[in-house]
Order: sequence, then structure tokens, then C-alpha cells
Amino acid sequence: MQDFIVIGGGMAGTSAAARLADLGSVTLLEMEDALGYHSSGRSAALFEENYGHGPTIDLNRASNAYLREGGYLSPRGLMLVGAKSEADLFARDVEELGMAPLDLDEARAMIPVLNPETVGFTAISSAAEDIDTDRMLQDFARILRAAGGRIVTKAPVTAVARIAGGWQITAGGDIYTARNLVNAAGAWADKLAALAGVATIGLQPKRRSMARLPAPGGQDVSGWPMMIGAGETWYAKPDAGKLLVSPADADPVEPHDAYADDMVLAEGLARYEDMVTEPVTRVESNFAGLRSFVADGTLVLGPDPDQPDFIWCAGQGGYGIMTAPAASQLIADLTAGRPPVLDATAVAALSPARLR
Repeated sequence: MQDFIVIGGGMAGTSAAARLADLGSVTLLEMEDALGYHSSGRSAALFEENYGHGPTIDLNRASNAYLREGGYLSPRGLMLVGAKSEADLFARDVEELGMAPLDLDEARAMIPVLNPETVGFTAISSAAEDIDTDRMLQDFARILRAAGGRIVTKAPVTAVARIAGGWQITAGGDIYTARNLVNAAGAWADKLAALAGVATIGLQPKRRSMARLPAPGGQDVSGWPMMIGAGETWYAKPDAGKLLVSPADADPVEPHDAYADDMVLAEGLARYEDMVTEPVTRVESNFAGLRSFVADGTLVLGPDPDQPDFIWCAGQGGYGIMTAPAASQLIADLTAGRPPVLDATAVAALSPARLR
């Protein structure tokens, strides 16, 4: 019998497994062929400390040192772009994100394709940075293996049963037993809880679509900041010499291997295109991921209030990558009975007990 079975090999599950490896034996189960296949591999991968609300920002701030000291961050910047009709929406976003207003000429010096005929307002956060998601995921996996932990891929969970002293999990045709079960199953977290006979948390997966475009006008986009439309109605980010553009959709769906909705993608590309001078002439590829939320939009971290050996690491929404260092540390601290770095108010706001 293992001390911990962690179900879900995305950033949340892999980081939690790595942190828990100091506390006992750990096996990480992932249903796909590789770690980070679903949402973790389809993230915008931006660290903006003020993105989110309340306890999410607390997690961002608590993750900052780990991300910085690990060398996972690199300069990017975030530019807010508002149409001339979006003054109120733009002002709200500037305040929430703590951004500095930017003259349109200065903005166009950074991103020459901004359209002066349609763009009415711009603001900048130079603190926003890219996250090397893949390297961080693989580093957590290395930490887990170095501590004697085991990673099993191609292991979809088909049954979970309560047994004396813990849990029995059937996955990939094999049976595993553990004293504690960590639910880091992403969009499938509520389905896993139901399988285990644990009360669900009302998790709702929402699709986020993305298109990869050639660099507009053949320009070098490598130094451009990420752009986000006022009200987060679209965003665009440089990626390997191309431009990733998203309609920032959040349509409720069932858990699945997500794919982009063509109509939603087209509408989002049109919103982006309205703000720039270069038309979208070709989409090189598209994809989608699932961002999963509970009703209050805040992560769900810690032991279940009714079954403490069932530990939640779910509801990451769009914040899972940048909060992973602090979220995984909180899971380990709560499990070990250590005082968390976060204050008691933040811990309570993240606890699954708030949803019962």
C-alpha cells in the first residue's frame, strides 16, 4: 500500500506528487500517454501576479519566488487594448490588473500592427512574464522520481473503492492501493469523486480555443508583449515566431479531449482583427483546452471535510500553471499538518469545506 496515489498528471498533479514525495511513497497515475497532455500543455503560460482574485492572487504571490529562483520566467509584458467604445471596461481592467496607462503611439512602437482607427486605449504591465511550463512540469516529475515516486501513464481510472486503511484504485487494468487519494484529475475531478463515493464540488469544465497564426505582416513578434482585449474578450501572444490568438471563450462542456469550435474561433479572430491593421489570412493550426471552475472561481485545495484521506487539488481554472508551486506546497503542508505559508483566511477560501 502506497502512502499517496495522485490521479492526474497535469501540472497540478505532478507538482503535488513531487511535494508529497517527502512525506511518503507516491504513485502518480495519468490516463494519457504523457504528462501534461490536456490543459497543462495548452496554456497561455503567462505569469501575471495580479491576474485573478483574492486567494488566487495570494497563490500567485506565494509562487513568485519558486518560479523566479527556478529560472522558469522570462520577460514578456502584458498590453491591455481597448476599443474607443470600451472606456469603462478598460478602466476597470486597468484597476484590477494594476496596469499603467500607455499612450497609443508608445503602444504602436511596441506592437506596430495596432490600428489607430479602432484602438482607443492601451495600458501595460511590464511585470508579466512567460513561464517555461514544460521544463517546470518535467522538473517536478524528476523531483518525484528522485524521491522514489512512480509515474504510470496510459492508466485511466475505471474504479475506486474504499478499503480498510485507504483506497483501492483500478487504473489501466491494474490495481493500486493507498492510504490517501489525491484528486488532481482536472476536468474529470468531479467524476473521479463520484466514482469514489465522495461528495462532488460542482466543477464545470469550460472550453478555451486557440489559433496559431503566421506573424502578422511577416514581422518579428518575439519581443511583443501579450495583448489582451478589454474585458478579456480575446488575447494574442507571441509563440515561436507565430502568434497565438484566442477568443477567450469559456463555454461549459463535458470533460473530453477538447478541440476548438470553428465558429467561436472565427468570432474571436474577428475581435482581434478589429484592433490590428493586418488581416488574418491563414490559420496554421488550432486547438483547445478545458479550464475547470467551481461556483466561486477559486481553486479547491486540501483534504475533503468528510473524508480527509481524499485530497482535492482541483478547480484551477485559468490559473493552474502560475499557482502550481504554492498550491502544491499548500497540499503538502495541510497533509503533513504543518503551518501553511498562506494566511488562515486564504487557506479557508481555498478549502473544499467552503463548498459544503
